[in-house]
Amino acid sequence: MSTAAAPARPGLVLADLLPSSRVRDVALVLGGAALTGLAAQISVPVPGTPVPVTGQTFAALLVGTALGARRGFLSLALYALAGVVGVPWFAGGASGAGAPSFGYVLGMVLASAVVGALARRGADRSVWRTAATMLLGEALIYAVGVPYLALSAGLSASTAIAVGLTPFLIGDALKAALAMGALPTAWKLADRH
Repeated sequence: MSTAAAPARPGLVLADLLPSSRVRDVALVLGGAALTGLAAQISVPVPGTPVPVTGQTFAALLVGTALGARRGFLSLALYALAGVVGVPWFAGGASGAGAPSFGYVLGMVLASAVVGALARRGADRSVWRTAATMLLGEALIYAVGVPYLALSAGLSASTAIAVGLTPFLIGDALKAALAMGALPTAWKLADRH
């Protein structure tokens, strides 16, 4: 009989492997927000669009998956709220809700909760399920971010898609590929210990 992580640990996310306490949960929420803020500083401008390529979407999806829906949502909500009130940890050290790319931050809050809920159901245990989970999370980020970009920058839907979605598809596929390797591997390592 196999000792695969999914059957051996149903209903758990990676963060649940740590000793349970309120202090742990607070530290995980704060750490998830800080990780996302740090990853947002990996920011590369893309010609022709106000939206840069960043590490923050990858971090947001990893935070949601590793922490689960509730803690992932709280981490990204804290990240968004702190950024709105002035913490300079949005892409490129920005803060506030006025940037055309703020909709992507709101999408990350939603996506972190959804991928966290899926991870609790074992969606981060295999390569292909992890890929599907990450791609769904990225789609949710775009579903909020692109319309927000269109409204805030006065763009047509087709222009918003051209500047707020299309240039990022290859990078997002690479981010999903990284997660495809990292998350199932983390479960395999956890199962060995």
